[in-house]
Amino acid sequence: MTGNNSEKGDMAPTPITSTGPSTGTTTPSIHSGKGIDEKQIERVHQRAVLPDQLGTELSRQVRHKYASSYRKVFGAIFTINLAAFIGLVASARGMPNSRDVGSAASANLMTCILFRQEEFVNICYELFTCVPHSWPLYIRKRLAKVFHYGGCHSGAGTAAVVWYILYTILATKEYIDEPVSDQLVNTITSWVLVSMFMIILTSAHPDLRRKFHDYFEAFHRFAGWTALCTFWVHNIFSARVTARQMETSLGHVLITSPNFWFICITTLCNFASWSRLRHRTVYPEKLSDHATRLHFKYRGMAPFYGLKISDKPLTEWHAFATIPDIDPESGKINGFSIVVSNAGDWTKKQIMKANERKLWVRGAPLHGLLYTSKLFQRIVVVATGSGIGPCLSLLFADITPRRVFWSTREPTSTYGPGVVAEVKRADPNAVIWNTHERGYPDIVREVYQLVHESNAEAVFIISNPKVTEKVVYGMTTRGIPAYGAIFDS
Repeated sequence: MTGNNSEKGDMAPTPITSTGPSTGTTTPSIHSGKGIDEKQIERVHQRAVLPDQLGTELSRQVRHKYASSYRKVFGAIFTINLAAFIGLVASARGMPNSRDVGSAASANLMTCILFRQEEFVNICYELFTCVPHSWPLYIRKRLAKVFHYGGCHSGAGTAAVVWYILYTILATKEYIDEPVSDQLVNTITSWVLVSMFMIILTSAHPDLRRKFHDYFEAFHRFAGWTALCTFWVHNIFSARVTARQMETSLGHVLITSPNFWFICITTLCNFASWSRLRHRTVYPEKLSDHATRLHFKYRGMAPFYGLKISDKPLTEWHAFATIPDIDPESGKINGFSIVVSNAGDWTKKQIMKANERKLWVRGAPLHGLLYTSKLFQRIVVVATGSGIGPCLSLLFADITPRRVFWSTREPTSTYGPGVVAEVKRADPNAVIWNTHERGYPDIVREVYQLVHESNAEAVFIISNPKVTEKVVYGMTTRGIPAYGAIFDS
């Protein structure tokens, strides 16, 4: 970067010029020279000074890393359940009724499943993003954290397991006190459910999930289905026990039992997703040996949606953000596409297959992180590598004014001129950082520069876990709202 310089003496001052990196701002500079009546106006490039982080190192670590919104939601749900447990034990003088405990377990299980049901999650997004820009930023930036809804799923799921362990202990005690056949079936199914829940809970631990992701999916799915079927058997025999004790009919007990309706909703949520399992034709557009773009023509797709696809629907699923495809003649949406980059065996296989084929699609399209960008007046969009794929949907929507920073190796040869053109169309001054030529950027500094230039209210990043955490932490510790994907939800 060339420094500012001025000439001494009686001659007119030299205009100040500065050549900065591609993200430098340009601001007008006014100079008056001797014998010159009109003012000279030039554009001066300025680099923003990266401010110091707020607070102490300890407070930053606690607030922005350990006390994440995801964990706060998890903790809030667990605290509510703990309060309900204490109240139940206190009101029952230390021996809670097994039916009440079972209802608490069922309610938490239903909540857990609801936060994995596409339409329910989409409704949550719509409710949280419907506020106008006139609302204070401190409210809007908190509403944008709706994508941490995974904390509701895991918090309610964990609470359901704890409640159900307590229920099983009480049911076992009841069988010991009254060893009849329906009590025996109720006790056996309770222990089967606890076993399935423990398998699901253990495999969902973030460390195990990252290391053995395929096994996690299998355990989660098959143990979940086993638990759901067992839950129905258990619910019926538990109702039989209640009907016998209350001297009433089984049907009356079922329709008046919260457990029955909770499990009906849970079952319908699972059915709604799998009933929409379809084998769809895909039209590949190979971008390079590192990336491909898969086009689907069976329906149009509005911006800000994601979809699950698979070639082995019982064992593994992969979620991708969709990009609307436009008919060049009519200008209307005539399908959608996804960008797949080489990140493992499955993605590499999709890149190498250049032929038209079919893939499985399940469930309804689902809103994701970038949908919350609607809450802000101006944003900075950050992507590394194939992270530009999900961002293309946001760029196509053209709802929120934005600046774009994309760091990748050889963007044109890797992702094709079409993707680069789409980025440039959305932001003519987009910073496309070629890491092959320029090395890796000081990404926090470069992103802050764009925030400074555009006076952006928030930053959105799609990248790998390490870079996402770095940028989100680097922005939020400087008072700038920043949002990145949650990798353990």
